[in-house]
Amino acid sequence: MTYHPKSDFMSVMIERGFLADCTDYQGLDEALVKGVVPGYIGFDATAKSLHVGSLIQIMMLRWLQKTGHKPITLMGGGTTKVGDPSFRADERPLLTPDQIDDNIDGIKQVFAKYISYDDSETGALMLNNAEWLDGLNYLDFLRDIGRHFSVNRMLSFESVKSRLDREQSLSFLEFNYMILQAYDFLELNRRYGCLVQFGGSDQWGNIVNGIDLTRRVIDNQIFGLTSPLLTTSDGKKMGKSADGAVWLNADMRSPYEFWQFWRNTTDADVGRFLKLYTEMPIDECDRLGALAGSDINDAKIILANEVTTLCHGAEAAAAAEATAREVFEKGGVGDDLPTIKITAADAVPGADLDMPDADALYVMTNQLFVKTGLVKSGKEAKRLVAENGAKIDDEPVTAAMFAVPLKMFAGRPVKLSAGKKRHALVQLDD
Repeated sequence: MTYHPKSDFMSVMIERGFLADCTDYQGLDEALVKGVVPGYIGFDATAKSLHVGSLIQIMMLRWLQKTGHKPITLMGGGTTKVGDPSFRADERPLLTPDQIDDNIDGIKQVFAKYISYDDSETGALMLNNAEWLDGLNYLDFLRDIGRHFSVNRMLSFESVKSRLDREQSLSFLEFNYMILQAYDFLELNRRYGCLVQFGGSDQWGNIVNGIDLTRRVIDNQIFGLTSPLLTTSDGKKMGKSADGAVWLNADMRSPYEFWQFWRNTTDADVGRFLKLYTEMPIDECDRLGALAGSDINDAKIILANEVTTLCHGAEAAAAAEATAREVFEKGGVGDDLPTIKITAADAVPGADLDMPDADALYVMTNQLFVKTGLVKSGKEAKRLVAENGAKIDDEPVTAAMFAVPLKMFAGRPVKLSAGKKRHALVQLDD
């Protein structure tokens, strides 16, 4: 990056590694220096929470506000009914309006932790594109907006081209998505003076479409800025872990599990993630990221605490760290581990299992590991046992322990472990 920015926001984007590309570096930089710039990111409501893969964009909006500008979080109440086809192999399942509204309610909880919504000049706006998309007249929209789009050009975009090259179906419904997203940018500029759209680099084509449409329809200059699509240093997609998506809502991913995800960051990613996902000074991020040996673990704990504090609060971060120390350093249970409850209905008579104590009740070990979410299937549980990765109360599970007595869970929680880093508690519900 050779451009030397004048605005605080562009300086942060470049220095901390947020910037992949920009439609007009100088034009956007000058607008940011002149006054308050409204900028937006759109989030389709395909789930009840966003996951860590969206956190880079959320942090961009946070920095936009911290440097004196106005974030707009646009909920895709309208576009979710269509589904973004970008770089997908198949069509998204269609959601009902009620499902979309429920998902939006869940996603809104995330933003309030990172961005301030108020009536000030830089107070964030929470909008829903259903406001202008739901009431569109199809023929008027085709005549007024559709005429500005070339099908030849739309087919050339990589997000569409890659799907067609693989001879995978692209419905007409999905093909309309890029027009609707472009129309969002036009409406946000017209209604709220929005000057810039942010997104991942896979959204470049959609962003450019919106800029071009706005110029053609109302002759206004607006800008686009994209962030890199992050993968970890070992090539894994950011936002995923061994047991699924790392959600930002506490009811879908506990603060302890969230903290543990960041604590497990690979050594090579620590410095980069500190710059992107915390507000620590650049020099300190570089210093911590350069640590080696066992010292890098201290940096990972700092990373986990800082990111968890932003998402779930300082108290949750402290509790997660305390639990981790109890579990790992002292071999204890910890009081913040994800917990499930079992009852006698989950048990099987010993006689049915040909167990020595025929009168006792037993719980199937593989089912316990599945129920806690430590593995996804009984087959995976068996493989974990075979590889000596399964433990109950820190004792290895052997092949002979295909079932454990229900009375083991009486009066106390039992800790299940999958490998060295993933744990859960099982309690007997009286």
